[in-house]
Amino acid sequence: MANVDTSLPPEPSGAAAELASRHASEHALKLYGGWFCPFVQRAWITLCEKKIPHQYIEINPYKKEADFLAMNPRGLVPTLAVPTGPEGEGHKPLYESLVICEFLDDAYSDEAKHGRRLLPSDPYERARARLWIDHVGTRIVPAFYRFLQHTPEKPYSIEQARAEFHGHIRILTEQMDPDGPWFLGEHLSLVDISLAPWAKRLWLLDHYKSGGLAIAQADGDAIWKRWFKWYHAIVDRQSVKDTWSADERYIIAYKRYADDTTNSLVGQATRQGQRLP
Repeated sequence: MANVDTSLPPEPSGAAAELASRHASEHALKLYGGWFCPFVQRAWITLCEKKIPHQYIEINPYKKEADFLAMNPRGLVPTLAVPTGPEGEGHKPLYESLVICEFLDDAYSDEAKHGRRLLPSDPYERARARLWIDHVGTRIVPAFYRFLQHTPEKPYSIEQARAEFHGHIRILTEQMDPDGPWFLGEHLSLVDISLAPWAKRLWLLDHYKSGGLAIAQADGDAIWKRWFKWYHAIVDRQSVKDTWSADERYIIAYKRYADDTTNSLVGQATRQGQRLP
């Protein structure tokens, strides 16, 4: 079987191409990413929300260059190259999208320059936010791929995959501030950013899977009504739109998931019932 992962278009398009172009110049802080990767989009959204100057460098993580592997032996994106010297002449790497997001929130904490903090200052509320970020990462995101990668050969039905995904979303939604629009209320947080890339990709379930996402905007269901209030707010957020390539590119990129032929580490983990990398 051909390695379909390496056949992806090699660069962002649409709004994301414009954003990448604006951040193509040399800068001490560098984000290495792949336009199709939702984990990269988390980090990129955070950079945009906090108005952090940076350089964006597009790479193909399935064709790992030696220089990139020397910086990050795992070869994963996103990778953030953090300057070490006073003139930015040296770098040390960070990876894992949520680690990068928290680092950026901590390292660029001047609210006059970088806006509100993305995690609460109150210790309990901060810990609670991390609990629900964990729910996104360990429940909702794996269920998204389990749903998307369903094929008739799977030992579970498409209805079971859909019900599991719905259940994890409802649990999160029940914990949202009732007024919103964001999880914690009036202000965007890392809880919202942690789920934003997959919210933006939900239409792919309608495109590829029989019956689609099938969450009805029923007036009588307060939970789903609250979910759609959050959903419409997040997909319309400027940072989310700015880090998004043309829709047709995602149809190309996610066909390998829908067919369950992807060679990505995420796809392999889902196929084997393992924790996502």
